[in-house]
Amino acid sequence: MSAATTRSRTPDRLCAEAVDLARGAAEEAAAPGVVGEHVGLVSEGDRVVTHFFECRELGYRGWRWAVTVARASRAKIVTVDEAVLLPGPDAVLAPEWVPWSERLRPGDMGPGDLLPTDAEDLRLEPGFSGEDEPAPNSAVSHEMADLVEAEDADVTSGPPARLPLTPSRGSIAAVAEELGMRRARVLSRYGLHTAADRWEEAFGAKTPMAQSAPAACVTCGFLVPIGGSLGQAFGVCANEFSPADGRLVSLSYGCGGHSEAAVMPRPPQPAPPVIDETRVDPFPLRPAPDSGSVPATSDEDTEELGHS
Repeated sequence: MSAATTRSRTPDRLCAEAVDLARGAAEEAAAPGVVGEHVGLVSEGDRVVTHFFECRELGYRGWRWAVTVARASRAKIVTVDEAVLLPGPDAVLAPEWVPWSERLRPGDMGPGDLLPTDAEDLRLEPGFSGEDEPAPNSAVSHEMADLVEAEDADVTSGPPARLPLTPSRGSIAAVAEELGMRRARVLSRYGLHTAADRWEEAFGAKTPMAQSAPAACVTCGFLVPIGGSLGQAFGVCANEFSPADGRLVSLSYGCGGHSEAAVMPRPPQPAPPVIDETRVDPFPLRPAPDSGSVPATSDEDTEELGHS
């Protein structure tokens, strides 16, 4: 631990009283009228004090002019050490700088923009470079190299990128050219997985569109298959009326534009009810005259009296 850190942090009296000296240094560094009121001081060490002044510059709200003064041991003359403009507790500051590789988002690139790829990008791995030793996962294996040697074919002495002419037929570079293996880097397993997760989230089985679809894309006639390992889970939609037209969709995705949506089997119709509850049966309020077991007869004596 240094001696300066063990000494007292009490501001030196002469340095603390040198407010006018500090103000003059701040106005010399800035301009008259820009330096505001004295807002405080802090002890930086033995006989070293920093004075703070309000900054009235329109574009520096909350900033302060900091002027550090000091004096030598057993000296009575205070001198200016430095004058700088520093942000205060309430200063308006620019956001923390973030590298462009972390700020970039899908869809930010426009015409003419270039996106350099990091040499250590985890999404990529070395492909066939045309050197003597092919990549471990390359189709141009050692057996292929032995076959080329047995056929007395020509093998290039350097990478294809350095060759002035197209590789001759029968060389390893020519075979790689036919197989599409001359790329310097190809997608790694990590790159494939991240891409698949991204596509599955956008056009996968868990989307609201797929949840309400009549069937999955795996049975749709508008699905264009793709090659490679991704072809086991994804395809390209070719239905112009689909929201995923021209997009890479999961085989479990689906929409209302399914090719067989018009010929889907209709849902089974329910059987007719056993009891017809829609028919109304009439019920008389009074019994019919001829509904009894005794036939109805008229009494002439009672009819004259007005009885029936």
